[in-house]
Amino acid sequence: MDKEKALIEKCQSGQVEAFEELILGYEKKAYNIAYKIVRNEQDAMDASQEAFIKVYKSIHNFKFQSSFSTWLYRIVMNAALDMQRKNKNKTLSLNEMYDDGKEKIELVDTNDTPEEYLERKISKEIVIKGIQQLEEDHKTAIILRDVEGFKYNEIAEILSCSTGTVKSRISRGRLKLKEWIKMQGIISKV
Repeated sequence: MDKEKALIEKCQSGQVEAFEELILGYEKKAYNIAYKIVRNEQDAMDASQEAFIKVYKSIHNFKFQSSFSTWLYRIVMNAALDMQRKNKNKTLSLNEMYDDGKEKIELVDTNDTPEEYLERKISKEIVIKGIQQLEEDHKTAIILRDVEGFKYNEIAEILSCSTGTVKSRISRGRLKLKEWIKMQGIISKV
């Protein structure tokens, strides 16, 4: 029996220490997924913590029909989407960039000229803002695939839909993102 399965079974029998050990390896990824949806550090922390509480309370319902990570990330996605709906009127700060869960980082390629660096940074900010403008289904599929790097079948499990639906959402989301970027008038050929 693998270690994760043994930990899950201990959690299902009420061992809190086993739960703490089980989620330890998932905290950073859960936070990053939540952050890419809500785009706010505190909300991402709240959403990921809320997700872990839900997982703890419902771990007895986990039946090993999918991987634990898939089940967990589905709960994280739902918690983040719920948080986003509650905070719909909050504004997006373009100064908030991806982070490692601890401190903000931004890598600078020293081979870039200042103009190239600025152009790349602006392009990244436009894409991030554009993703936030997408419909929820398209946004979550694109974040999971293009930002987090999940495989199509993993995304299908996380979102509880078919692989074909995932591919369709990603394709449509990318097209809408491309249209949105063109409408901004900043980039004419995308």
